[in-house]
Amino acid sequence: MGVFSEAKSIVSRYFNELEQAAPESVGAAAAQYTSSTYQWRGMYPFRELHGAQEAADQFWTPLKHALARMQRRQDIFIAGTNEISGETWVMSMGNFMGLFVNPWLDIPPTGKIANLRYAEFNCIEDGKITQTGMFADLIGFMQQAGINPLPPSTGTYYTYPGPRTHDGLLYNDAPQQESEITLDLIDRMVNSLSELNESGSMGCPPELLEPYWSEDMIWYGPAGVGASYTIPGYQKQHQLPFRASLGGKKFVGHVCRFAEGSFACFFGWPNLKNTPLADGSASQAVPAMLRCRLSMSIGERATR
Repeated sequence: MGVFSEAKSIVSRYFNELEQAAPESVGAAAAQYTSSTYQWRGMYPFRELHGAQEAADQFWTPLKHALARMQRRQDIFIAGTNEISGETWVMSMGNFMGLFVNPWLDIPPTGKIANLRYAEFNCIEDGKITQTGMFADLIGFMQQAGINPLPPSTGTYYTYPGPRTHDGLLYNDAPQQESEITLDLIDRMVNSLSELNESGSMGCPPELLEPYWSEDMIWYGPAGVGASYTIPGYQKQHQLPFRASLGGKKFVGHVCRFAEGSFACFFGWPNLKNTPLADGSASQAVPAMLRCRLSMSIGERATR
């Protein structure tokens, strides 16, 4: 067995129990796999929940009630040692798919297939899930119901495919050396962008990205941002508008960061301190904290 086999098995069984459980039974199913101090973190409006039952009551049960026969369609499944604090984490990324038959978060049902893009991080300690970080694209879900609360996106949003190589489901452990090389690349990329933020620069020269990002990189951003292709496309359609809209950018750390094989991921709570700007001015702006996650597939350099 591999180093992370037990953690992957626990999370896989947990996912299966959640999928098979009736909406009103999710809490009991989740309680079998979570610790007594279980903490769930997620996107607005859920934020921080405590205990399997509260996570079920607030997130899982309403979602499963809305998406009939909901399936978890994974594109990436990896595990590793969190380089921040040493625990074992498992990350799953893909889409929840089902028939949207009942309202969810006041979003009206369509009666049609709907996909909810997600990335889920689970921390395993002493055979139990002690923490979850859940990030789902609610704006993308709203758009499928014909609701768009944001201005037109700079990139293109759609139901994104998994890795081009179709090798993101690592049920067996990847070679440790490959994982270490991947994580080193991610660390250097994060440090480079953090130094750029510390400099106060509002832009980003493309040569700063070129050591870390492939020329044909794809950025799969959430709805409202969208996807972009190549470094010039990414900078034009996401990075530069994003940087120009935020002053005082300061990296404040990650909760979790690890790599397995040619895949890596991280999330913060929060991870970027900033001041949203109005018309390029901070005179009326209010400081904010950004919570986000990222998963990447690595070729010679990062590609997504």
